[in-house]
Amino acid sequence: MMKWFKMTQNSSLGGRNSERKVIVTRKMNPWWPKMQTCEELIETCTMIVCLSSACHAAINYGQYSIGGYVPNRPSISLRFMPEEGTPEYEELKTNPDKAFLKTFTPQLQTLLGMASIEILSRHPVDELYLGQRDNPEWTTDANMLQTSEDFRKKLEGIEKRIIKMNKDNKLKNRVGPSKIPYTLLYPSSEPGLTGKGIPNNSVNI
Repeated sequence: MMKWFKMTQNSSLGGRNSERKVIVTRKMNPWWPKMQTCEELIETCTMIVCLSSACHAAINYGQYSIGGYVPNRPSISLRFMPEEGTPEYEELKTNPDKAFLKTFTPQLQTLLGMASIEILSRHPVDELYLGQRDNPEWTTDANMLQTSEDFRKKLEGIEKRIIKMNKDNKLKNRVGPSKIPYTLLYPSSEPGLTGKGIPNNSVNI
């Protein structure tokens, strides 16, 4: 563990040939823990688990519903806004849909982008979610088993709380005109494009 921790403090981010290497050192980042106490180890491990699971899942698994339909969220614009007096400006006035579609990437690139977003947003059938284990005999330590079970029950409680808040008409940020519930931080999910679920390791590329 200490060997790994020292490596993260003195590694270059960006690759060997990158022109913008960033050397991560304690001098540059005095807020880094020294990893000398049990409390610092717990805090660091908690941050790693949180970033690689819930934080990433909240960003990742909503991508398809937002960007899967390219006109809803184009990945890039290939044209500047037309200036008044130009042919492009006249086209925008007379046929805005056609002018809008011309800003998109070509069809093949668009399809590749849509497919990438779909793959990233999809849960496989054998996905393991936070609090789950693929092997029920992963440990024989009674304390660890109880702690793991307590953690799993807390996650179930979080999901129930989110469901309850989604149904609360007093929370305007939850119940708007579209009636779309917030599901991104539901700990569990079914396979496929669900827009919910926190895998054990969401950063799985």
